[in-house]
Amino acid sequence: MEWERAKNFILTAFILLNLGLAFLLHLENRRFALTGDRVSTINEVLANNNIHLYTSLIRRFPPMPHLDISGHYYDIDLLLEIFFGDADFFRRETETGHYIFETEGGAFGRLEILNGFVTFDKRDALGENSLAEISRADAIGVSDEFIAEWFPDFVHDHIFDDFGGVRIIYRQEYRGRLIHSNYIDFFVTSRGVEWIEMQFGQIIGHSTGSRMIFAPDEVLLTFMQRVQHRAADTPYFISHIDIVYLQEYVSDERGSVYPAVPFYRIFVLDNDLEFLINAYTNTIIN
Repeated sequence: MEWERAKNFILTAFILLNLGLAFLLHLENRRFALTGDRVSTINEVLANNNIHLYTSLIRRFPPMPHLDISGHYYDIDLLLEIFFGDADFFRRETETGHYIFETEGGAFGRLEILNGFVTFDKRDALGENSLAEISRADAIGVSDEFIAEWFPDFVHDHIFDDFGGVRIIYRQEYRGRLIHSNYIDFFVTSRGVEWIEMQFGQIIGHSTGSRMIFAPDEVLLTFMQRVQHRAADTPYFISHIDIVYLQEYVSDERGSVYPAVPFYRIFVLDNDLEFLINAYTNTIIN
């Protein structure tokens, strides 16, 4: 009988403990979530400044860790395989860390590595053929094929028309978040890929600790302060908001590791640039 009473007591205590933990978790979730009143208030404040939100607002903003990512240095043999295959090429090193690779007569293009940037230029190899229009769908088909073969963890992020062709930007995805500073940028015309620019580090993983980030409505107030003078004459329509990781400081020194921290990205209709705001400090960098 005593054992039965003890079991009931333990079971009751266990249930109460779980209920208490669930209540604390609920309070924690509410602490880092926008209320309906805050959403209404920020929409009203933005509208009063001729800025309009045409997308869903991020509602939850729990603390986030930073990511450790290597500096922008590369496996040169892999890059040569990607861009030249088995073709013979010439190599020049104009200074430490500045490499240029090209094939005879530029038949395959010119690969340059400098200050952590990798650029592959095929315009000389393509010649002076006249340009025809190319659709965005056809251009994406060309770049998607390259990405699927060589960089499958990069995903399509942004596309826009540019000087008779199409610019397509891919960024690396890690556990559901884009790494803004790890990107591959294509320029595609009816003649094919004219050039590619890329920059990326190797992802090491999340840090052990997390830091609080600013709420989306506070970040939007920072954005409003930056654009309100221009918005007074021309309305701003915010088309998308997300959170990405970005390395602000980096080097091409081998073995170097730098933090990538959370940034809010704010996109505006009819504007090819995004606004980047540090989620830890609520400071805008562009």
